[in-house]
Amino acid sequence: MVTLSSSPSTSSAAAVSNRHRLQLGPIATPDRLLLGPGPSNAHPTVLQSLARTPIGHLDPLYIELMGEVQDLLRYAWQTENRLTIPMSGTGSAAMEATLANTVEPGDKVLVAVKGYFGLRLVDMAGRYRAEVATIERPWGEAFTLEEIEQALDTHRPAILAMVHAETSTGVCQPMEGIGELCRRYDCLLLLDTVTSLGAVPLHLDAWGVDLAYSCSQKGLSCPPGLGPFTMGERAEAKLAARTGKVPNWYLDVSLLNQYWGSNRVYHHTAPVNMNFGMREALRLLAEEGLENAWSRHRSNAERLWAGLERLGLELHVPEHLRLPTLTTVRIPEGIDGKAFALHLLNTHGIEVGGGLGALAGKVWRIGLMGYNSQPENVDLLLNLLETELPAFRQSQPFATVA
Repeated sequence: MVTLSSSPSTSSAAAVSNRHRLQLGPIATPDRLLLGPGPSNAHPTVLQSLARTPIGHLDPLYIELMGEVQDLLRYAWQTENRLTIPMSGTGSAAMEATLANTVEPGDKVLVAVKGYFGLRLVDMAGRYRAEVATIERPWGEAFTLEEIEQALDTHRPAILAMVHAETSTGVCQPMEGIGELCRRYDCLLLLDTVTSLGAVPLHLDAWGVDLAYSCSQKGLSCPPGLGPFTMGERAEAKLAARTGKVPNWYLDVSLLNQYWGSNRVYHHTAPVNMNFGMREALRLLAEEGLENAWSRHRSNAERLWAGLERLGLELHVPEHLRLPTLTTVRIPEGIDGKAFALHLLNTHGIEVGGGLGALAGKVWRIGLMGYNSQPENVDLLLNLLETELPAFRQSQPFATVA
């Protein structure tokens, strides 16, 4: 007969290990001015909204907020797409959602690669077993309409995927006529707007864009954590015609639509406070007005470009293709670019980015996005470049670099 003991057994219970029991104080973070490729600094009003007490993700007040976020995203993108939602995840989750929902094994996906994030589209499409074809331009250039038409005629893809605002190069892809070509060749147009939404002119419906995605932490002045996603009628039809399930449960729009649509059927626990922040960020954008926001970003970018050229620095992208949100400036000969970026961060609390991929070690990436696109930020950075960059015209790093 087994006798049950009322006290814990010291012989069988494992002792609690304190190896990873850190003794920490409350979190403390430095103030940074984020003038790199993202994230950018969030608007103070947005940060205040994040600190509000959470409510349930099926609370009637939250459901009302969901509708507000959807409408404001439609305004920011200039679209009437019914399926317009913020994905619970960063921009890369929304990027993956566009492919996960529309690509079936064997589908041909044509990716127009002119930078690092075009290559990411290639990688993601391949993981969903697409037959991936690419066309490429040097990092710092854009595609012509003729190049795109020739590629569509050659490859006859189900989807053309391309980046509007290439964060790795600072190139803004001209979009006029591309949507019309995609309809002529019966393929969907998928567009990355991560570094353009809220800051650079976007007209999804007028351009004939079928799928687009973005992020919360750049032109929208919100912290990272949500990935705006939108799908037009032609993309919805391809989703509905799938022969099998979407191979990604979390990003399956046919399921998410039941939560973000009229039924409000639970799918996953929504990040309610992040959507508080998104709602406030989009409200502020609507309050400013898209035309004013686009103009502000352009004006401050031109102020930066003129100042950099006055200092004798060379910009990587021709002016007619430059992004107002992200400027690539070539690191001068004899300058340790990484050391200078670290100096700005450690000494002045200012972040600028380095190059990626083919531009690694060759450029700095300077972001003026959302709340950070202000003339005083431009002048501050230009002053530091003028007064402190000369000390780096040596082989050794600057003495104050940590």
